[in-house]
Amino acid sequence: MIKENEIEWLDYEFQAASRGYKSICGVDEAGRGPLAGPVYAAAVILPRGHIISGVNDSKKLTAKKREELFDVIKAEAVSYSIASASEKEVDELNILQATYLAMMRAVDGLDVPADFAMFDGNRIPPVDVDSIYIVKGDSKSMSIAAASILAKVSRDRYMLEMAEKYPQYQFEKHKGYGTKLHYEMLDKYGPCEIHRQSFLKTWYDKK
Repeated sequence: MIKENEIEWLDYEFQAASRGYKSICGVDEAGRGPLAGPVYAAAVILPRGHIISGVNDSKKLTAKKREELFDVIKAEAVSYSIASASEKEVDELNILQATYLAMMRAVDGLDVPADFAMFDGNRIPPVDVDSIYIVKGDSKSMSIAAASILAKVSRDRYMLEMAEKYPQYQFEKHKGYGTKLHYEMLDKYGPCEIHRQSFLKTWYDKK
């Protein structure tokens, strides 16, 4: 049973359903800002009227809570898909277009095709499905919030793998973001294969 304080999480899903859409997905990304690694995106279709307790904008949750919810979301979703665009694609396309690419791949990867997509942010990628964007959607839509968690956890796990491959950068501490520590490691070791060259222009200019 949906609690009164949870109903607003489903406003956009109910609005889409009232217009006749039956397969409504929320889409969000993770990792637009880091200096290294791919940008990730996820798409999630939840059962109609479904609330997953504890789900919220991934940035408002602890890493432990996100990890706990990751498997719950996958288990309770009608369909979900996680995709990425590599750091090389970020450099070739620019971060906006690479983010669009990851989002499009996530929507296309759904086992149950979506007939309506809700994107977090203020723009809609060129997907072949009826869509809307929702500013701060990860704090307004249950489906988008669930997607934000899948994308964030997936990217963090990838960066932990990269921390083992490239231990000198200490990716486990900053996940590739431009922290003081990360820049110190760049100064000491220079960039590696997973660094986004297009994001290092300022750093190169200082060398």
